[in-house]
Amino acid sequence: MINLNINGVDVQVEKGSTLLEAAQFLGFPIPTLCHMEGLSPYGACRLCVVEIGEEPNSRLVTSCTYPAQEGLKIRTASERVMRARKMIIELHLASCPQSKVIQDLASKWGVRQQRFKQEHEDCIMCGRCVRMCEEQMMAKAIGFRGRGENRTIGTPFDIKSEECRLCGGCMYVCPACQLRCTYNEPDKAICNGCINLAPPCVEKDNFHDMMCYMDPCVACEIKKS
Repeated sequence: MINLNINGVDVQVEKGSTLLEAAQFLGFPIPTLCHMEGLSPYGACRLCVVEIGEEPNSRLVTSCTYPAQEGLKIRTASERVMRARKMIIELHLASCPQSKVIQDLASKWGVRQQRFKQEHEDCIMCGRCVRMCEEQMMAKAIGFRGRGENRTIGTPFDIKSEECRLCGGCMYVCPACQLRCTYNEPDKAICNGCINLAPPCVEKDNFHDMMCYMDPCVACEIKKS
């Protein structure tokens, strides 16, 4: 077992766990888009960033690819993490503003503005479809092509693949294809139609600027009952 400190709490996790697996197992919510159980970690969407180490030498890492290490201190919802997370959601909204998955993330994590140019490319390059096709369907019918801003996903040379079984697995796991948000002003990027307008009962605690990470909020659940 490996000893960690997550959000001020001393915990133990199994050797070989990633920080994302450790946090999720212990109930600390971390949003992801490219991560999916059963597929290899990829670290493309960057949404799962956490802060490790102690200030002023702390740094942000992708929790889905970073292994748990003895004595490591992790913060999953510090102000630095929240700023990075919100900016990343804004960037994904620029590529796929009508993805309900991304719109729901924007509402949940308090994104109220979008400062980047709308691209309407739909694909956010999370790589789920490529890994699903290779690792679960054993087909390798699609893959990444090109580099940088010219990077795309498709079949080699845009020729119909004989390996494709038309299973639909690529669309099933795609955050852009799963559900589409039907609001009629996509140029505004952020819908917030599903937002919970009630303010959180706790904005931050006294442990190193940590924001409230409870999901659902225990205090709110008690009030409802």
